Amino acid sequence: MPITQERKSTILAVIRVSSGNFLEMYDFFVFAYVAKQVGDAYFPGGSDFAKLMAAFSTFAVGFVMRPLGAIILGAYIDHVGRRKGLIVTLSLMSIGTLSLAITPGYGSIGIAAPIIIVLGRLLQGFSAGVELGGVSVYLSEIATPGNKGFYVAWQSGSQQVAVILAALLGILLNYFLPADLMQQWGWRIPLLVGCLIIPLIFRLRASLLETDSFLGRRQPTLSEIYKTTFANLGVVVLGMLMVLTTTALFYFVTAYTPTFGKDVLKLTSLDALTVTLCVAISNLFWLPVIGALSDRIGRTPVLIFCTIVTLASAYPALIWLISSPSFVNLMIVELWLSFLYGAYNGAMVVYLTEIMPESVRTAGFSLAYSLATIFGGLTPLIATWLIDETGNRASAGGWLMVAAALSLFAVLWTKFGRAQPA
Repeated sequence: MPITQERKSTILAVIRVSSGNFLEMYDFFVFAYVAKQVGDAYFPGGSDFAKLMAAFSTFAVGFVMRPLGAIILGAYIDHVGRRKGLIVTLSLMSIGTLSLAITPGYGSIGIAAPIIIVLGRLLQGFSAGVELGGVSVYLSEIATPGNKGFYVAWQSGSQQVAVILAALLGILLNYFLPADLMQQWGWRIPLLVGCLIIPLIFRLRASLLETDSFLGRRQPTLSEIYKTTFANLGVVVLGMLMVLTTTALFYFVTAYTPTFGKDVLKLTSLDALTVTLCVAISNLFWLPVIGALSDRIGRTPVLIFCTIVTLASAYPALIWLISSPSFVNLMIVELWLSFLYGAYNGAMVVYLTEIMPESVRTAGFSLAYSLATIFGGLTPLIATWLIDETGNRASAGGWLMVAAALSLFAVLWTKFGRAQPA
């Protein structure tokens, strides 16, 4: 069946708007993958644990800036339009990507090195605070009737493509590059690849058209946007709690898996990266499938099912894995958690666009998501700390259960404790 011109145009719009989201997640995942090398290069001295914690703390500071970016840039996008705002966020994100790729190590420029990469992460976090929300809102506004879940799922889908590329590069580097060269300079290669992609993404995003939904209504002033956003803080908080399961599961199965596989389960880097690659492919499959399912059966049945199953299975699954660590068992557990993430997120992101007031859809969505990402994005840091404090290598499962319980509460409250979203 031939693709119509209208359908082709829609597919290209999805690719254009999602490309910046791809860059955000590619850079975030590469950072997590090379966390050990980042710790050695920019935070010398101390134990391996201290250097790894310093690297993951640098990874985490970007999340702290996200709410500020959500408030400032989210209001900007709701005021000037989706297209202009998304080009601004891509520009800021690109600076952050370049900072880590080209900054010399501590041995070359001293204390300036960690300061530069922390500032780069802060700027990247500021832009990322609204990137995901801006993309999700844009996709929801160009979606054809009855297909919002399927369309919006490609926001997260683009992130999985980024993880796939980053994992493939990691596998190739581990296969062809000796460990000592990887430690010295090879870890910068995937970061430089990200820099090379930036011009293409700018070209794609510059050709975006403004959505008809935005053009068809009165554009609110910035003061009106801020007033409406803060008048709906209750919805924002519920949205934050709903997002928590998404962020905790996602950063566990992607950003933390390479470190978990290598340092906790004592598997090879190649094993851990291969699992991460398969997880990203699994995510990419489940997100649009369950997004489309939620268009047919509703969002809340999917969300309730996924949170309850996560509550019941996350910790037992990790206990089983720790008792029998192997490549195959890591693959089984991670693919199971991937299914829970993909199914939950496939319905949750579009649900979040639906419960936010239209005039502040980007700002409200982005603020809720950014607040949740502060906690969910800390998953690698929390998992590393919990294991060191408790001696229980499965303790990260408890954190996943806490996230699921809070999300379940928020889903039930939006369903039965207030008016249903339009």
